[in-house]
Amino acid sequence: QVQLEESGGGLVQPGGSLRLSCAVSGTIFSIYDMAWYRQVPGSQRELVATISSRDMTNYLDSVKGRFSISRNNAWKRVYLQMNGLKPEDTAVYYCNRDPAKIPWGKGTLVTVSS
Repeated sequence: QVQLEESGGGLVQPGGSLRLSCAVSGTIFSIYDMAWYRQVPGSQRELVATISSRDMTNYLDSVKGRFSISRNNAWKRVYLQMNGLKPEDTAVYYCNRDPAKIPWGKGTLVTVSS
């Protein structure tokens, strides 16, 4: 069974940085695309960034130039480096590769506030 475990969230001031990490277990990792999502309570989960098996990346327009997704296939991890954080980035962040088939992890809470 595929398991996803996100970590690295916390409270940060506007303009600050955080690096999120997602550990993946129970599956082959290197051949699959991966993605980060986020969800604000009361709102739908949105796709933030994706990285393909060949390291091609895509980003939500509002995070372009500030966030960077990367992966380490040997460690089965995917990362989200977040710089220039804004209050509107406050959310619970999740990783996944196939939300229709893989249960969500617990996520990691990012709070951007002064």
